[in-house]
Amino acid sequence: MSSNEPRWTQTWLGGVRAAGVDLGYPGERLGLPEKGSGSVAGWGRRIGALVIDWMICTWVVVQLLLRMNPAESPWAPVAVFALQYLILVGFMGQTFGHRLTGIRVAAMDGGNPRLLPVLVRTVLLCLAVPALIWDRDHRGVHDRVSSTVVVRM
Repeated sequence: MSSNEPRWTQTWLGGVRAAGVDLGYPGERLGLPEKGSGSVAGWGRRIGALVIDWMICTWVVVQLLLRMNPAESPWAPVAVFALQYLILVGFMGQTFGHRLTGIRVAAMDGGNPRLLPVLVRTVLLCLAVPALIWDRDHRGVHDRVSSTVVVRM
């Protein structure tokens, strides 16, 4: 092995970037800009939006409006989250949390996603595991299956 080549553990432990492979920025192969409006949203914004939406669904809707205890009815916050996500993303392209963090869900053509892909995306998002598996463009399984991407506004 020459001194210019990385050790085999660098590619195995650090991924292909450690071996010097340039994969580009997230969203490059999707034709999205690197920064600014229309670029792929980072994980901080996405997690922030999810936390805001979850708090609204759990505290405001389930506890204050429906007067239910989430500990006694753990399905209620998930059902409310799924319903609000389906309605808001399906018709406006974003939830309250998305709006507050400056992101939106976009179809691969740049417009708002259609209702059926949003339904599939919502079901997978409620399962949580598909959202935890993502690619180099920061798209989770739920994004890939529904042909969507979360972009900055």
